Amino acid sequence: MKILLLADEESKYLWDYFEKEKLDGIDLIISCGDLKAEYLSFLATFTTVPVLYVHGNHDVHYDRKAPDGCVCIDDAVFVYKGLRIAGLGGSMSYSMRKYQYTERQMYQRWSRLKWKVRIRGGLDILVAHAPAKDLGDAEDLPHQGFRCFRWIMKHYKPAYFSMVMYI
Repeated sequence: MKILLLADEESKYLWDYFEKEKLDGIDLIISCGDLKAEYLSFLATFTTVPVLYVHGNHDVHYDRKAPDGCVCIDDAVFVYKGLRIAGLGGSMSYSMRKYQYTERQMYQRWSRLKWKVRIRGGLDILVAHAPAKDLGDAEDLPHQGFRCFRWIMKHYKPAYFSMVMYI
């Protein structure tokens, strides 16, 4: 399965210089957050595959106008062609705004989500905006990773963990 992963920056290759053929062979599109709603809606218009997303720490504008034709998988499990995909968007809290969480709050979100994962029989892909602690994160709060993501990977063993890396 070919999955197109997107995050943080709209690709001119796909948006400004778009050719429908560039999406040929793509089976699924996943956004890890902080992309314009119009960009995701644009991609959803030109494909028949699901466009999934989690919120980034700058996605408060989605509350006014969510991406058309896309599926928010924050705090949910989406099953596609047998793949169980769960989403936990947002970043470490640094200004107490929406889509920012403390470690404890993120773990509480996982505690609610894990029941949905268990009902589906497990987890194949965990989609997040923030990285796992000490795996591609940075020192500043908005770019720090969550320890609970490492715990989820250790205990639930998803085949893939897709998130934004800060290198």
